[in-house]
Parts: sequence; C-alpha cells; structure tokens
Amino acid sequence: MKTIKLLIFAFLITGIISCKDDQKLSDTYAEPAVSTYYFIRHAEKIRSNSEDIDPELSQKGLGRAMHWAEILDDVELDAIYSTDFERTTMTAAPTSVKQELTVQYYDPENFNIEQFQIDNLGKNVLIVGHSNSTPDFVNRILGEDRYTAMDDYDNGSLFIVQVTGKNVSSNRLHFNCNCPD
Repeated sequence: MKTIKLLIFAFLITGIISCKDDQKLSDTYAEPAVSTYYFIRHAEKIRSNSEDIDPELSQKGLGRAMHWAEILDDVELDAIYSTDFERTTMTAAPTSVKQELTVQYYDPENFNIEQFQIDNLGKNVLIVGHSNSTPDFVNRILGEDRYTAMDDYDNGSLFIVQVTGKNVSSNRLHFNCNCPD
C-alpha cells in the first residue's frame, strides 16, 4: 500500500513538473503581438469657400464616410484616431457609431509615434488624417519614406500597415465610391 502511495505521489510530482516545463516552453515561443493600422484620408470636403480652413464634408463625402464604415465593418477595431477637424471627425463618425468606439484626437505635428505604438500594441486601429499627414504617419510607422503626399482629390486610398514584432508590412488599396454628389 505504501508503495502504491509513493508511486501515485511520484506520478503527480512528475505531472506538475512536466506542466511547469510546458508552460515555460510555450512562454518562450509566444507569438509576437500583431498590430494592424488602417489609415484613410478624410472624405470629400465642401470646396465652395477656399478661405474656410475647416470645411465639413460634401454630400459625396458623407456617402464616402458611410462607405468606409461598411468597408471596415468586418474589422473589429479597438480604437479610432482622428485629427480635430470637421472633415476628419465627420469621416470617422459612421465607423465610430457602428463599432461603438469613441474617437480619440491627435495632432499630427506633435505626435509621439513610439507611445502610439505602445498604446496600441496588438490592436486594430483606424486613423483618419489628411493628404499630407496620412502618408507621413504611415512612413513613420514603417520607418522609411515609402509614400508621398496624396493628391488633393484622393479620398479613396486605404493604407494597411501591419506590425508583428520587428516586421512591418504595408499595402495601399483604393476604393471608388459611387456616392451621390
């Protein structure tokens, strides 16, 4: 009887040690976090007053903003960032409402890219910017000058940047919008 108890005890200890070793092994080979950033420029703005530095979206722009919400519907976003302009916040709004997320504002000229990446490690994030700030932000994440400023009438580009550990990749897609003018 004493021998059986010793064998059971030895078996349990071996199992516990084995589990601990398995845990350490799995921790050693843990997958790096994958962060995916979706960058868009604001949708079409009202251009009737050239002196208005903060115009709202045009009818077509409102349609495109809704279109972006549909395109991103299958992406489970964790955060949405936008500059603090009418045209960018209006572009982010349909996606924000649809995904029940509060838009966080950023200033592209005074933005800590390292802190942004730390805060959004392992997350899916939408960033709404402008024709110059969007490609600049993408380039800063990439660590290289791959993309130039966008054409002033390019409201359909989507940059997707994925960061996995030290590996960074990007794609630029373009979506047409058959939105009414």
